[in-house]
Amino acid sequence: MTDCKTLGVYSEHRIKLHGNSPNCSVPQCHPQPRRRAVVRTATDALDRLSLLPSFPFSLLHIATGGENQGQKVAAAAYLKNFARRNIGNDPAVKVGREFRDALVCALLQVESAVLNVLVEVFRVIVAAEFVKENSWPELVPELRSVIGESNLINKGGNSEWKTINTLTVLHSLIRPFQYFLNPKIAKEPVPPQLQLIAQEILVPLLAVFHNCVEKALSTQNKEEGDNEKIILLVCKCLFFAVRSHMPSALAPVLPSFCSDLLRILHSVRLDGQDTLEDGHMLRLKTGKRCLLIFCSLVTRHRTFSDKLMPDIINCVSEVVKHSGNVGNLNFLSERVVSLAFDVISRVLETGPGWRLVSAHFSSLLDSAIFPALVMNEKDIAEWEEDADEYIRKNLPSDLGPPVMAVSSKHKKGEKNKPKGRSSMGELLVLPFLSKFIILTDINISSTKVITDYYGVLMAYGSLLDVRKSHFLSEQKPGNTATLIRTRVLPLYKVSPCQPYLVASANWVIGELASCIPHEMSADIYSSLLRALTMPDMGDISCYPVRVSAAGAIAGLVENDYLPPEWLPLLQVVVGRVTNEYEETSIMLDLLGTLVEAGNEDIVPHIPHIITLLVGAISEYIPSDPDPWPQMVERGFAAVSVMAQCWEASMPQEVAQNESSEMWLSGGATIAGAFSDLLQQAWIKPAKLM
Repeated sequence: MTDCKTLGVYSEHRIKLHGNSPNCSVPQCHPQPRRRAVVRTATDALDRLSLLPSFPFSLLHIATGGENQGQKVAAAAYLKNFARRNIGNDPAVKVGREFRDALVCALLQVESAVLNVLVEVFRVIVAAEFVKENSWPELVPELRSVIGESNLINKGGNSEWKTINTLTVLHSLIRPFQYFLNPKIAKEPVPPQLQLIAQEILVPLLAVFHNCVEKALSTQNKEEGDNEKIILLVCKCLFFAVRSHMPSALAPVLPSFCSDLLRILHSVRLDGQDTLEDGHMLRLKTGKRCLLIFCSLVTRHRTFSDKLMPDIINCVSEVVKHSGNVGNLNFLSERVVSLAFDVISRVLETGPGWRLVSAHFSSLLDSAIFPALVMNEKDIAEWEEDADEYIRKNLPSDLGPPVMAVSSKHKKGEKNKPKGRSSMGELLVLPFLSKFIILTDINISSTKVITDYYGVLMAYGSLLDVRKSHFLSEQKPGNTATLIRTRVLPLYKVSPCQPYLVASANWVIGELASCIPHEMSADIYSSLLRALTMPDMGDISCYPVRVSAAGAIAGLVENDYLPPEWLPLLQVVVGRVTNEYEETSIMLDLLGTLVEAGNEDIVPHIPHIITLLVGAISEYIPSDPDPWPQMVERGFAAVSVMAQCWEASMPQEVAQNESSEMWLSGGATIAGAFSDLLQQAWIKPAKLM
């Protein structure tokens, strides 16, 4: 038997050594080297003992016996690490039946703190032997037996098996089958192990699940912890069972099971009141799991779920209506509402089910989806107080251009656009959005028009999300051109400008970079240049407008959507170089992107742009060069990159013969600019010393 004292010394001193003791904030009088020596000695002793055949049994014995909770958890953790090191790496190493039986017996009885650690050992063995080798044939029938005899299911006897523990073991047993075991197979059959689990355990367990749901729904607003845990664990098991596969035994019972799931969802409280007490927290987690199951059924198993679709849509439509109250919901309630939107999205994406949604969709857009996108008075106040922070929270994080050293560009046609998508966007979403009038000089004073149109732009952005529907990016070029010309570009000409609308419009243009017709180039770049130079409006910062415009321009040029004229764009970008490091950094990144994308079209302008950039940098070179401001260092790097681009573009015969007036003149200009910059940077500070 492993020396319990050795393990106790090991665990106790590991805690103290790593500062996890209750008094870790108080300086300890015991020297650290002594503790390390004690831990090292205990570790060496355990390593020697680990060579004995009885070692895992000894750890299991310590983990399940005695009163020292810390020692039990430490033994379970050591056994977990021991199993990970020794099981599954060598096919010749097998776990004996005696230890497997002892482990399962322990799992069914231990307290939750030990169970949560010890179940990891079970998962290692299951992955190595039950999943890969399809051995351990007695596991499924024996697990079915103990579930039926466990304390909360067979209440007539004094069972030693804990129902929560048995379902936790079942959950770990099914867990590996949530994914395809061999993704290279086009249509992987349901693994026989999962078929057996479904037939022998899951289907019979659904009767227990139904009774638990009945009990849960009959006790109004009084969720019982153990009953809620059973419901949640069964839902987790069923989610793993159908996430990728559909066991044949489950298909016939799906309607009754989904009916119980829908009843659970209807019972979830999303009214903004405090719902974080233990009972309803479990109910919320179960509601989340119900929606995950529906997502899997809609995405993977439409053959079986189509008949259930009307009821599913009715239910999730009620859930998403709570999005208007999202500001008052806790994090888990927000997740439930978000997953309800995901279910609707999956229905829209995966074929004919959109017709089932259409009856609800208009009311959903009006009552739930669109209000969630609209900028309210609180949003406007946040923008005016700190526009930078607002844009970071509410627009995508990739508003700025990529770094200067861009190594590759995304070409048109490189994206693998999915084919055969539903036309839901054309038939319902875009017509709905078109009913909102665009902002003009006439209605500029209407707060409702402004906030509604902010929601329209957010909705366009949602339709562009590559993880969702691609509706806008898959439109015909003519349709895209019409949408941008009539619904986006007019915003840039409204006076006074609305910064958050223009920033959102920049984002939409940037996302549509790969599918904007080239004949719109002049209008597109004219609008973005107007945004790129937008000054702050009193106390309202337009920094997010300028940054999002820079991001949109970078996206356009990376998709070979080049400006009709390079010089005005380059001049504007260099003109934005100031002592504000963050914005200057973004502008210099954009300048690098433009230089790389423009190639030979940029070269004739490089001398002039270097001169402008040197002038901008020189204004901010301090008399004391130690240290230089970061923007000055970035400016030097940008000048160097452009000079290298000039040199690399010079024809070989010109370099040899020095006969081209343009190259000679340009080279002289660049050399003069460098000379001026170096005088500012080094000679002037030296004179002051």
